[in-house]
Amino acid sequence: VQLQASGGGLVQAGGSLRLSCTASGRSYGSYDLGWFRQAPGKERVFVAVLRRSGGSSVYADSVKGRFTISTDNTKKTVYLQMNSLKPEDTAVYYCARLVGSQWANWGQGTQVTVSS
Repeated sequence: VQLQASGGGLVQAGGSLRLSCTASGRSYGSYDLGWFRQAPGKERVFVAVLRRSGGSSVYADSVKGRFTISTDNTKKTVYLQMNSLKPEDTAVYYCARLVGSQWANWGQGTQVTVSS
């Protein structure tokens, strides 16, 4: 499985972006998919996950109410809709899938820059 993230860009504070993460290979729909981000000089942190068992989602407190994770199984793509963006959302965003208890198959990342 390979994951390809896209959709990043430069946006003003208060604006919106939608990130996409497209999977290749088989078994799409059988594993959890998550979004993470890494700001300059900081560690990569969890943003959101879409649980395949039951389809529930979990968000980091910092994005709750502003970001929404969703999927289009026909396109093997998971999305991260980001609204009301803040400068502190500036980071490289990565997608990954959960293999056992480990996050794996990290995509190459997509840069999101929010200007104030």
